[in-house]
Amino acid sequence: MISLAHITLEAEDPAAALRFYRAAFALDSRIRTRATEEPTTGFRGYTLSLTVAQPATVRSLIGAAIDAGATPVKPAAKSFWGYGGVVRAPDGALWKVASSAKKDKGPDTGKIDQFVVLLGVEDMVASKQFYIGRGFTVGKSYGRKYVEFTTPASAVKLALYPRRALAKDAGVPPEDTGSHRLVIGGGSDSFTDPDGFAWETAAQ
Repeated sequence: MISLAHITLEAEDPAAALRFYRAAFALDSRIRTRATEEPTTGFRGYTLSLTVAQPATVRSLIGAAIDAGATPVKPAAKSFWGYGGVVRAPDGALWKVASSAKKDKGPDTGKIDQFVVLLGVEDMVASKQFYIGRGFTVGKSYGRKYVEFTTPASAVKLALYPRRALAKDAGVPPEDTGSHRLVIGGGSDSFTDPDGFAWETAAQ
């Protein structure tokens, strides 16, 4: 079974990016940063999602991110599926903080229940089959709308979403050029998926 150990975000100032993630989300063990000058504009084709228990924790994490230098993209609010909001980190990565609950049931704990990498894909069927072919097991699948892989021992979960729909959910235009500035750490070898997302071994 594939295990996702961490993600690496490429930034022009990796030290500053790492300081932000420590201050905003305390994700030291799951986030790495490295220097890059690869050009990138617009939507990078993915979002990073933090799932929490209730709206109070959504608000506290988004507030901590903004205090640490993030830019609000979608204010925290109720929706059909629950409660959540989106911020853009100083390095440019989009982060969604969300809960399936619409009301608080207790005090904010600050606990992050799941950290999910949502990859925006052009062809859901092709991308799903690509990952199955590399040993991933599908946990949830809703046709061409959403696929989530089973990685019970992983620090990070992996899911696929149609690219334009993912941009809409994040509240940004879908257009982009250049690098994803994202590398996923896990598995036994390095590869690149059909949408250009790079993977490297967990040891790297």
